[in-house]
Amino acid sequence: MALLFAVAGEGLPFDFVLVYVVGFIAAVTIGSVAWYNSKRPAGWENKEKPDFVPTVKPEEGKEG
Repeated sequence: MALLFAVAGEGLPFDFVLVYVVGFIAAVTIGSVAWYNSKRPAGWENKEKPDFVPTVKPEEGKEG
């Protein structure tokens, strides 16, 4: 049990934490772009999208 506490007390390696932080930021960014380009929720139909969100046009000939 003392070994478990000794290992847990050292903390996580910096690279390990960095991967999770960068992944979280990427997931939030990609999710925000997808949400803004999707159908707007009730009450948001006429709202402007932010300037930093790119416009994604569907491919021709494909139905979704």
